[in-house]
Amino acid sequence: MPTFSTLDLLHHHHNNTSKIPSQFIWPDHEKPTLDLPDLHVPLIDLMTSISGDPVALSETCLLLDQVCRKHGFFIVVNHGVDEELIAKAHEFMELFFGMKVEEKQRAERKVGEHCGYANSFIGRFSCKLPWKETLSFKYSADCSRNVVEDYFVNALGEDWRNVGKLYQQYCQAMSEVSLTIMELLGMSLGVGRAYFRDFFEGNESIMRLNYYPKCQNPDQTLGTGPHCDPTSLTILHQHDSVHGLQVFVDQQWHSIPPNPQAFVVNIGDTFTALSNGMYKSCLHRAVVNEEAVRKSLAFFLCPNEEKVVSPPGCLVDDKNPRIFPDFRWPTFLHFTQKHYRADDKTLLAFSNWLYQTTL
Repeated sequence: MPTFSTLDLLHHHHNNTSKIPSQFIWPDHEKPTLDLPDLHVPLIDLMTSISGDPVALSETCLLLDQVCRKHGFFIVVNHGVDEELIAKAHEFMELFFGMKVEEKQRAERKVGEHCGYANSFIGRFSCKLPWKETLSFKYSADCSRNVVEDYFVNALGEDWRNVGKLYQQYCQAMSEVSLTIMELLGMSLGVGRAYFRDFFEGNESIMRLNYYPKCQNPDQTLGTGPHCDPTSLTILHQHDSVHGLQVFVDQQWHSIPPNPQAFVVNIGDTFTALSNGMYKSCLHRAVVNEEAVRKSLAFFLCPNEEKVVSPPGCLVDDKNPRIFPDFRWPTFLHFTQKHYRADDKTLLAFSNWLYQTTL
């Protein structure tokens, strides 16, 4: 069988009414429902955390506490990130994904790595493939290192330095937003404003550009299968008006309408472990469509690799005993790269794996 790249297939597929390749067809019980109720999620106003109005602040924290205990998903407004910067980040995405496949493959992801360019035909799985292309790269909050800029120059050449600089700035902005959210989460959980902010101050995070091409059988496949993010916090910007993100709440899937003014945020497994299981990691997926390409910018906040992920003492007592063992983020990342395809039970599987490997 000749090997196609996704793109050959996607392009072939556009000009041809044949069905999509079988590796992309998901089992019936997992196939998407494209027409879903919207999830009404509270808007968390980041200005309240800066404005110093104690009443607004405690209301925000109360709201945040409710959604995080229930499903771990919320929307952030008044975030203060420059609109120009966001627009540019989307624009440069077009530039990258619009290149020929062999150009993109200069940045190809190596097997078992989490950074680089990936499309489903290069992956490690042969079934239930996601209908998408991605470019992922590392970010470090350590200001002396321009890891994003360096990544683009090393992977794609000097011409990409400005693109690298821009994504470096975008990640910096996302890191700042994350730290503000961490202050709010700390207050919501009652461990104080500084606790999680300090924990994530030196974060070593991951940025991912998602590109979901048009698909003529969108009811047969998924852009991203149902999973919880193993990272700590995900800050997503959905471009323009293309729907695609769906969240599982109250035993059913809901759609999240795009709002270019806002960031969509969800708790990931690592923060669930940090909160001793009190705050839920959110189960979500992405669907594709026939009419339009969908693009999103995803920043995954991760702790510095030296940090031990262990809940603060005040969140552990007789009523709330420890649920997860201590770990460092690189160990968990390795588990999801080498041993396990992320779903809604990743953290549990990882805990069991840790207990077994340390016995």
